[in-house]
Amino acid sequence: MDKPINILKQYWGFDTFRDKQKEIISSVLEEKDCLALLPTGGGKSICFQVPALIHEGLCLVVSPLIALMEDQVNQLQKRGIKAAAITSAMSKRQIDIALDNAIYGELKFLYVSPERLQTRLFKARFEKMKINLIAVDEAHCISEWGYDFRPAYLSIADLRELKPKTTVLALTATATPDVVDDIQAQLKFRSKQVIRKSFERSNLIYNIELTNNKINRLIHFISNKSGSGIIYCGTRRSVKTVCNRLLIEGFNVDYYHAGLRHEERRQKQKNWTIGKTQIIVSTNAFGMGIDKPDVQFVLHYDIPQSPEAYFQEAGRAGRDGKPAEALLYYTVEDLKRLEESIDKRFPPIALIKRIYDALGNHFQLAVGSGEECSFPIDIAQFSEKYNQPITITYNALKFLELCGFIELSENYNQPSQIKILSDQAGLYSYQVRDKEINTVILFLLRSEMGIFENYARFDENNIAKKTGLPRKTILQKLQFLNDAEVIDYIPRNNQPTLTYKTERLAPTHFSIDPTFYHKRKKVALSKIGAMIDFASSKGCTSQFLLNYFGETDGLACGQCSYCKHLEKRVPEKIKTEPILTWCKINCTNHTGKLADLIKAFPSIEEQELLIELRYLSEHGIIKLDVQDRLITYLK
Repeated sequence: MDKPINILKQYWGFDTFRDKQKEIISSVLEEKDCLALLPTGGGKSICFQVPALIHEGLCLVVSPLIALMEDQVNQLQKRGIKAAAITSAMSKRQIDIALDNAIYGELKFLYVSPERLQTRLFKARFEKMKINLIAVDEAHCISEWGYDFRPAYLSIADLRELKPKTTVLALTATATPDVVDDIQAQLKFRSKQVIRKSFERSNLIYNIELTNNKINRLIHFISNKSGSGIIYCGTRRSVKTVCNRLLIEGFNVDYYHAGLRHEERRQKQKNWTIGKTQIIVSTNAFGMGIDKPDVQFVLHYDIPQSPEAYFQEAGRAGRDGKPAEALLYYTVEDLKRLEESIDKRFPPIALIKRIYDALGNHFQLAVGSGEECSFPIDIAQFSEKYNQPITITYNALKFLELCGFIELSENYNQPSQIKILSDQAGLYSYQVRDKEINTVILFLLRSEMGIFENYARFDENNIAKKTGLPRKTILQKLQFLNDAEVIDYIPRNNQPTLTYKTERLAPTHFSIDPTFYHKRKKVALSKIGAMIDFASSKGCTSQFLLNYFGETDGLACGQCSYCKHLEKRVPEKIKTEPILTWCKINCTNHTGKLADLIKAFPSIEEQELLIELRYLSEHGIIKLDVQDRLITYLK
């Protein structure tokens, strides 16, 4: 593994791989299909980036989130690695150039959404690409039993028919046993192989608290915390309410959600990452792609809709291996609202159909047209125009996306972009004819490097400020050059973008499969049920999560509020003496297995067994190794 280590050192500055990374990379280099199960913060991207840099050719990365794609592309480019992403926020010309670069250029990584794989343009270009690896991020999205199923992921299997010899690496942080099997089947693994790191986080305490006054409990909790933290809320309204109250109380806190301007989100995240802001209050929009190891706590003010979502968000605490806490507050009313939320998440099929038809009318799109056309959409305005609650409208759009009719990009506040298409002589001919065009072009050439080769982001207001030209004049000149195909000018987009993945269908030809609809609703209900069970469980919280993800041999953590409550109880002589006798017989001349002890006492709860063993260990009678699950009798 000398070469991978050299790559790791050269580009990332690390001397060693994290747990399981080396094993996964070896599998890829041996051209074996592999599913990598690494918890949040486990370094999944390294597992495909390192081997892709060793092999000749391009690594295709399938990822569902624009923000995550752009973040990884930026990180690679900073390291001098050529990478690009294709998103729905790009123009057709931008997409065309990116695909050409993937074929003829020196790109090492091309990031795409699963929906992009289904387009005729991509399939035609993909056949011409020299692919060394297909990396499937957030691979749980391919399974109908996953908490975030996206049917477009199923099209990844089609790529295997076009490039049958190409290795596939699937990666995810959250997958139940059924989902693990389904991922490998749907991706047509040549042979089954799963490399997993235990979901156990021994340094992270999961605590749950039933309370009728969450805000007061929250204030009391963070008053005793000096390190960085995240507070997750279910809605933007809750985010602002909680943040404002904490500001009044004098805490160093800020808020974050997807509706903020791009630059504002970037600055808020930076302030928190460098420690200028101690606590960030956010929706689940915050966290993807962040790399902050010293998060002391993650607190959920509202209950997530699945154990997978909770585990991923809570897992952002304690990545440095130091003690950290994940705390979930809930009320009895919260559990009831969570159960009732299913009807909002799944509007009636008839209503989804009406909203689809309203979309076509809203964009004045003729039936039979619109495939691959993108439109900015103000969801609040659209909801008001067609007299629908915004939550219902949003969830209807998300279900239409799930069915493959549209793609909804939440890439708010995309900055303006520009690329010069003409050669220098052609560009100069416009500069000498128009003084104002010359001023704008000279400014761009001085401030934006590589504008002939790549798209550059810029701000029209900044040009106006520096050149003295009115903003309106600058917009007119840029649009004139765009129409003349001298430049490709993409104005700033302040709204989500809706892209039609098929032509607009007439009401008589538009249909939603009721079986698919009810299946998705059933899966969502099961996830909600599991989350309610977790919140109200009377047992070790860590063990509950381990069992949920298929680690049935997981032990009680000894740290959560439930385990601490049990440990306060004095060990019972009636239980301790038989356990001591078993240890004396089975662990005197050799080390015994904790699993054998558990089997020997089926009538005693595992948590209570551990309390008895810890008691014996503290009194020097046995040596207990909980991590390796071993017992040694000492006297």
